[in-house]
Amino acid sequence: MSSFSKKILQWFDQHGRHDLPWQQEITPYRVWVSEIMLQQTQVKTVIPYYERFMAAFPTVEALAMAYQEQVLAHWSGLGYYARGRNLHKSAVMIMAHFGGAFPAQWEDVLALPGVGRSTAGAILSIALNQRYPILDGNVKRVLSRYFALEGWTGERKNEQFLWQQADALTPSKRFGDYTQAIMDLGATVCTRSKPSCGSCPIREGCLAYQQERVADFPFSKPKKEKPVKQAFFLVLENTQGQLWLQQRPQKGIWGGLWSFPEHETRQHCLDYISENEISTDTVQSLVEWSVFRHTFSHYHLDIIPMVVQGVNKHQIKSEGEWVCRQSLCQDKAVLGVPAPVSKLVQLMRESEDV
Repeated sequence: MSSFSKKILQWFDQHGRHDLPWQQEITPYRVWVSEIMLQQTQVKTVIPYYERFMAAFPTVEALAMAYQEQVLAHWSGLGYYARGRNLHKSAVMIMAHFGGAFPAQWEDVLALPGVGRSTAGAILSIALNQRYPILDGNVKRVLSRYFALEGWTGERKNEQFLWQQADALTPSKRFGDYTQAIMDLGATVCTRSKPSCGSCPIREGCLAYQQERVADFPFSKPKKEKPVKQAFFLVLENTQGQLWLQQRPQKGIWGGLWSFPEHETRQHCLDYISENEISTDTVQSLVEWSVFRHTFSHYHLDIIPMVVQGVNKHQIKSEGEWVCRQSLCQDKAVLGVPAPVSKLVQLMRESEDV
């Protein structure tokens, strides 16, 4: 065992996290769900979602038997909704091809939708005691500082170098603990800002620390100006206080989630109202709310809510459902909705309380 991995394991035994929900009663299924949820999401955010998700879908079979809408409802607010759709697809695949038993072979795990090399390695090492390296964001940060890696970690040559080092430093025993240990080190000590170098077990060998350049690593991805797009959300509320939602296409942003009818222009909103023969008196109550911005990884979306209240629920001819506002609360959601929908519902509540 290298000095690097030995020191990290010794640190983990004393200071690592050992009480996370997915570290209890470890199974491949539980670890898989946690690793998917933890992609681009912090532990403290994931924990309540994970606990609710596992209570609703305790097994692969339970997840596979659920409707996608049920799965996305439990994902509502967590973001990156393709992860939830991929979990559901994978569960169906596991039932069909592996009889409900989570696959134990590298190629089979890697073939699951939404599972990449690092996620597959984490599942196999933590849950199935197989030696595979990982290279998630936390590990990239630790290694890029340790080796003072110049350049963005996403560059092909740099990523190859990091994978080589990740593999070389993974010990031949206790690799499940080591996988959790090096992720913990990045998450709690070698943090993005204000790292606690004084508490780091490998600082003596860390080139960034020796050079007093810890803040320089890892290098940021070259920035590009994000484009700004615009969308009108038509918020229809009937006389019973229900909101009109439509399910979005499976492909594209918020795939499979339920949202307000989205249009490119204000006139398109009026056309939708006309097509559904909503009464003229009701249309006169249309109010354009202030624009608010929702940011994706590649662009900003400026959303303009067009709110119409007092709609006769029997007038709407388009595909969709009337949904009670209360049922859109994240902790009791019956349908998966994107964050902007939750935000608009909250704004509606606040406006009534004024």
